Amino acid sequence: MSNSPSTISALIDQWPTIAEFASDVGCGYEAARQMRLRESIAPKHWPGVIAASAAKGIKAVDWKWLAARHASAARVSA
Repeated sequence: MSNSPSTISALIDQWPTIAEFASDVGCGYEAARQMRLRESIAPKHWPGVIAASAAKGIKAVDWKWLAARHASAARVSA
């Protein structure tokens, strides 16, 4: 398992299914699906994503990692 995913979809792909990612993060399936499609995670979900990633041993995912991808997605959609 990679400890340094480069994209949001690569992060979510560390879980067997989107549903399992959503359950571990504490969000709904549709929210997780949209995260993957948009390559962005809303800041309100960051604590759950960081905790779920840490529990899976994905140490590269932290506030800075998420903020960088959130900013990149915002620039693309602008």
